[in-house]
Amino acid sequence: MQALRKLSTEFGLEVVDVPEPTAPRPSEVQLRIASTGICGSDLHVYEWTPGYEFMTDRLPVTIGHEFAGTVIQVGSDVTEYEPGDRVTAWPTTACGDCFHCNRGRPQDCQSREVIGLHVDGGFAARVNVPAKNCFRLPDDLDLDVAALCEPLSIAENALDVGECAEGDALVVLGPGPIGLALAWLAQHRGCSPVLLVGMNDDSRLRLAREMGIAHCVDLRDEDLDTAVDRVFERKVDRVIEATGATQSVTDGLRNLRSSGILVVAGIHSAAVEIDLTPFVRDKKQIRAAHDTNFDAWPRVIDVLSKNADIFARMITHSVGLSEAIDGFERARRKDAMKIIVHPEAI
Repeated sequence: MQALRKLSTEFGLEVVDVPEPTAPRPSEVQLRIASTGICGSDLHVYEWTPGYEFMTDRLPVTIGHEFAGTVIQVGSDVTEYEPGDRVTAWPTTACGDCFHCNRGRPQDCQSREVIGLHVDGGFAARVNVPAKNCFRLPDDLDLDVAALCEPLSIAENALDVGECAEGDALVVLGPGPIGLALAWLAQHRGCSPVLLVGMNDDSRLRLAREMGIAHCVDLRDEDLDTAVDRVFERKVDRVIEATGATQSVTDGLRNLRSSGILVVAGIHSAAVEIDLTPFVRDKKQIRAAHDTNFDAWPRVIDVLSKNADIFARMITHSVGLSEAIDGFERARRKDAMKIIVHPEAI
């Protein structure tokens, strides 16, 4: 079969022939992948930006961690799934026996690995994954839309980390797939108002408006301080940064009220300087949101199943594996929101 692989610590990816995976181990299932999304993390791997050196010893590896498909084989110990089941999977695997794992927090396991970064992932027609990481999908949920479960679970977790609740005034910085999901899910849980902010992001902000995000601002047209004052008439309760741009952190802190919470969800390749004296006196908080948790998945699957037509709008392009590199270049240019790759469509 063919797979999209990271072969070396150089810029780029390649579609190459690889053997099909062996039979799943006792605790695994083998999936036939229908749909895999191109994620911002995949773009970092493609460009080989700082922060992904942990992959060096694992190369070559098939990337892709936002996927949905159908079970085609089950390991000898698997009883909860059978061939034909439609599933998605949390790509984070943990050791199962450390301090964090024993307290039900596998996302904090320091030996955790990610399917599609440490081991072969979903940009291929077949992949073996732990059965315990899988989640059954509703029969009527399109598998392209189901591939959005992973990024939506990231957004849902970031809202949890920020303790975002009904009535909270929230600014989301960055209108990419995670930022758009953050804004929509925040409105869904009652945050109000919610302001989604971008920079030279006409098409993405237009899509956000079409999906029901009432307040969207392009910083090319209006600076953040002015927009916050206009929409909220005060400093905000919560800011979630989903850009990876260091300036977003300092700008977000400036617009956060006393004792407010800023959640950093973007991956940054440069350091951030913070003036700690006013930060401390205003009792502001900075929290990090990375990956997700088991609790978020059933919630986002339920939201997706009830709002599939809305979230389907996030999928602006679908390509076969041979067109995947073009898809990555389009994503780098921000000419798309979410690009879905169909690994069996060569």
